[in-house]
Amino acid sequence: MADQAAVGIVGAGIVGLAHAWMAAEQGHRVTVFERSPQAIGASIRNFGMVWPIGQTAGEGLEAALISRRRWLQLAEETGLMADPCGSIHLAHREDEVAVLEEFAERAPSLGYDVQLLTPAAVLKATTVANPHGLLGGLRTTTELAVDPVAAVPAIAAWLSERYGVVFEWNTAVVSADSSGVVTASGRHVACDRVVICSGADFETLFPALFAGSGLTRCKLQMLATIPQADSWRMGPHIASGLTLRHYRAFEVCPSIGRLRQRIADETPELNRYGIHVMASQNSRGEVILGDSHEYEQEISPFDSTEIDDLILRELRRCIVLPDWTISRRWHGIYAKHPTATHYAAEPMPGVSVRTGPGGAGMTLSFGLAEREWNPHTDLSGAPA
Repeated sequence: MADQAAVGIVGAGIVGLAHAWMAAEQGHRVTVFERSPQAIGASIRNFGMVWPIGQTAGEGLEAALISRRRWLQLAEETGLMADPCGSIHLAHREDEVAVLEEFAERAPSLGYDVQLLTPAAVLKATTVANPHGLLGGLRTTTELAVDPVAAVPAIAAWLSERYGVVFEWNTAVVSADSSGVVTASGRHVACDRVVICSGADFETLFPALFAGSGLTRCKLQMLATIPQADSWRMGPHIASGLTLRHYRAFEVCPSIGRLRQRIADETPELNRYGIHVMASQNSRGEVILGDSHEYEQEISPFDSTEIDDLILRELRRCIVLPDWTISRRWHGIYAKHPTATHYAAEPMPGVSVRTGPGGAGMTLSFGLAEREWNPHTDLSGAPA
């Protein structure tokens, strides 16, 4: 590729924005094609958690820490919310305590910075934890709170102003090859490199590639409370013991199998819908609650009140809020690979597919894109 290339990005979600940023920063001329008037997919339908603690040691964790640095850079340059609130995993059961203790023992050698907390220390660190039956917690400082609904359009506007990135909204791309892209209007746009960042929707451009990708679609349901009164803030992100069975980072813990079996025996309905519960708070004071995981054939266009009720039931067991009034309910659908951190493919020279960070798009996208576009960055986030 020439020193300054014409780069076309398909998709203006967080993955597309990440690649647009890193390509433009390297001096390339970037155009982003988005079929909708604005990004309306999974990138704005999430907790707003930058979540290094959930990523596996190695590539995943290191990419997350690069992304964390990039979010803080964005906050400094644009005023966007990027609150270094950290997180606390709560333990209300003995097997949850065992997993947290095992993880804390292994964490330093794996690159995580964690601290075990007593029940009293948890309650000092956050007013959200339900004190009834509380056995302890695990504190980390690497997590950020961002506001995806505000951040995604603001990043696009900043890229346009700061780097001259061109955004073509309401512009569907119907084909892509080594010469560039063709839009739904029949217009050909020449590109030296095309990067497809349209989630599972890249199936429309490369159906055979998608069929062999191993990617699956995952639907999640989430809720938000009304803004909490009197400027109340919850502080750190909160995750329950259920979360320990969801994130692969905790698979290094010998007790994880016992925890998973207890959940399967006691509350099989949670496994049926892939429910683990977490809470974050956005800049408007709403507490974001979730979530669930349904895959492929299980996905319905209609949201389930049973799932919402189960999420709220489990959250009420581990946290307390001043006001539980729900103001919004929604779902998102994203692409997820069963084993890989993300999905990358080169269907032809000059055309790349970059997608499938699962539910970790806000956490991984900047780091993965920086590694690809900046040859002087290693996975630790430091200059090579």
